[in-house]
Amino acid sequence: MTLDFLHISLADQCLYGFAAGQLCLRLPVSTAAKGAGEQNGSGCTPRGRHIVRAKIGAGLPLGAVLAGRRWTGEIWSEALAQQFPERDWILTRILWLSGCEVGRNRLGQVDTFRRYIYLHGTPDTQPMGIARSHGCIRLHSEPMRQLFELVPLNCPLTIEQAAFEFKE
Repeated sequence: MTLDFLHISLADQCLYGFAAGQLCLRLPVSTAAKGAGEQNGSGCTPRGRHIVRAKIGAGLPLGAVLAGRRWTGEIWSEALAQQFPERDWILTRILWLSGCEVGRNRLGQVDTFRRYIYLHGTPDTQPMGIARSHGCIRLHSEPMRQLFELVPLNCPLTIEQAAFEFKE
């Protein structure tokens, strides 16, 4: 199965995946602790229409630590977390987003891609369903690995504040 559309509800803290118009995937996520917003440096999760512009980390092991979109050679562990308590862990895979709405989430001071907004793995010790990120959308490593395999490049994705309502 290949997903052809993703929807993220900030209110629900969930990602919904669709294939052939059917809801077929629901994953808990963690979005920005500071809420919704598009401004560069805000630490907020950008709303609106996006695409998956890049996929990074294919074939890496679960828990692979990524920095600057490159594998550091490390695998996340409790010991590593204790050694580096201030790190914002980006693990396993990255889906790098690009905004599609000029002036809202594309170009200038509101550019999602230039803000390095990703869907990415995070330690399984981090709670899902609670807004705690610095702007990105976090998932646990195994769901992130699975999502990575189902999502093609340029897959459309919408991020909305409202609770999700799907009507067939």
